[in-house]
This record gives sequence, structure tokens and C-alpha cells, in this order.
Amino acid sequence: MVSEVVELLKEHLPVDQESFVLSGDVNTGLVLVDVVNGFCTVGAGNLAPKQHDKQISEMVKESVRFAGVFCEKKWPIFAFIDSHHPDIPEPPYPPHCIAGTDESKLVPALQWLENEANVTLRRKDCIDGFLGCLEKDASNVFVDWVKNNQIKVILVLGICTDICVLDFVCSTLSARNRGFLSPLEDVIVYSGGCATFDLPVPVAKTLGDAIAHPQELMHHIGLYMARGRGAKVVSEVSIKPN
Repeated sequence: MVSEVVELLKEHLPVDQESFVLSGDVNTGLVLVDVVNGFCTVGAGNLAPKQHDKQISEMVKESVRFAGVFCEKKWPIFAFIDSHHPDIPEPPYPPHCIAGTDESKLVPALQWLENEANVTLRRKDCIDGFLGCLEKDASNVFVDWVKNNQIKVILVLGICTDICVLDFVCSTLSARNRGFLSPLEDVIVYSGGCATFDLPVPVAKTLGDAIAHPQELMHHIGLYMARGRGAKVVSEVSIKPN
């Protein structure tokens, strides 16, 4: 039934997906959103997958692949790490990615990023990473990263497509439109490099007031909303030879 709904949705709300070529000719930055144990590693926490999840595994694999490419070429990377104070809840979600725990660490396959000179790590305590980059003096770490690296294009991968990825993309596009992110021009969302969690309707019904969250359906909605806000959604990313 859910698969039929997804196909119907894709028919009536299609997401036009392009291809994108990574090239050193245009300053491009890679943004990784919350590729952490608490969202990606089986059994790692309240919001981690309960069993192997193909979509999440593919997202992690693609994140590792492009992180490797960007580090090899010394191109800038900005990695968000969800990290919460234990006494400050984030409704409607249960406690997750508590600061100092394994949940709030990058997945094992990406922990090497912490030692790379071209990588900026940002621990955030909110859904929207753009807001999570605000400092007390009103400066913004992400805005500074874009400006300091003269980034014209960002390539976005991560989790969740319809939550943290979408909120970050929407805020970034709004800031770009207001002229706060010059010289940023394009926000590229790689669909195969994004994922969301799966909470089927029957399971949600057993959890009381939990809201159902069918994975394929919400992944598509996230991409559709990002596209509607002005992001370019791509299904393929290739690398231009040197």
C-alpha cells in the first residue's frame, strides 16, 4: 500500500533530477549533514536504525566516497554533527545524540575527517544547521566558511532528507536570496546521498502518539520541498578528470 502511495505521489509531484559534474573550475564545497552514529549506526540510540537500512547505508557510502574525493583535492568540507545537552530536549524527538556519547560521533567510516585540514566540523544542537551555526556575537560559522572559501556551489548529503537536510537547505537558500551568502549561487542536493528514517504506520500505531514516517514517501517529499525552494536535486554526481 505504501509503495503504491509513493508511486502515485511521484506521478503527481515529480522531482526533476539533473546530473552534476564536480569540477575544479568552480569553487565547490561539500556539506555533510549529521552522518553520525545516532542516526546511521544500527542500535546506536533512540533515533538510530533498528536493523540494516539500505537507504541509510547508501547515504553513508556516498558520504564517505565524496568526502574522500574532496579531501584528496583539498576542497572545503563542512560537516554538521548533531550534539545535544542532556538537559535540553528537542521536541518532538526523544533524547538523542547527547554530547560526549558515541551517538554524537561521526560514523566510524568518517571519523578520519576530524584530522583533515580542509574540514570544518560544527556540532549543532538544533534541527536547522544554518541556525545552529549562529554565534553569540551574531556571526555565523557556515556563512564565514562560504565567504572565506569563496564557494559558489555546495553539494549537500546527509540525513534526514525531510528534516535536518531540508531545514538547512531552505535556510541557506533564503540567506542566499537575501544576499547574505555571496558568492554562493547554487545549492545541490544529491538524492542518492541523502536518507531518512523509517517508521511505518503499523509500527507507529503501537507507539502511542508517534507520528508515522514511511521512509520512501518522506524521502521523496523532502526532495520535492527542497526542489520547490530553489535547490537543484541531482540523481548523479560525476567527477571531471583533471
